[in-house]
Amino acid sequence: MKSECFNPGYYNEDDLRACGFKSVGTNVLVAKNCTIIGIENISLGDNVRIDGFSTIIAAGDGFLDIGSYVHIGGYAAIFAGAGVIMRDFSGISQSVKLYSKSDDYSGRFMTNPTVPAALTGVVSGTIVLERHVIVGSQSIVMPGITLAEGTSVGANSLVMKNTEEWAMYFGSPAKRIKSRKRNPLELEKSLR
Repeated sequence: MKSECFNPGYYNEDDLRACGFKSVGTNVLVAKNCTIIGIENISLGDNVRIDGFSTIIAAGDGFLDIGSYVHIGGYAAIFAGAGVIMRDFSGISQSVKLYSKSDDYSGRFMTNPTVPAALTGVVSGTIVLERHVIVGSQSIVMPGITLAEGTSVGANSLVMKNTEEWAMYFGSPAKRIKSRKRNPLELEKSLR
């Protein structure tokens, strides 16, 4: 049996340009078993890889801007209805969820996208992952959050507040636990 029997493979930058993405850089790979809605609102930089079973929704007024040297782990979900920006060298691990919109759970409003917007209290805001941000497996980032340059978020964390540069966060809700080394700033120079 051939190894490609169970390997769906990746689309490359030529395939992706033909699909209608807003822009596509070089050395870009997107797993063929991803679900992507709103491709016309998605920009992909150079050296980007999006692994299998990831879901990206950037329909309507939504957008996703991905810089260069960015990795999105398998089973990730990016709900970019209010926008998501992932700057150079940022990445999210397996099963991370980025929510740029969320229902109000207080009971003051109705919930879910089938209800007219005037009756819901949707909270929305662009999520920004600055340079050298890494978000650990199964973590969640809520609407309007900026993860400052060099932030690392430990697995299974819930990020509900903006972070400080070059700091490590962990927990639910995520709290700063210590500073992070800045070695990636020097290491990136070898790529330029």
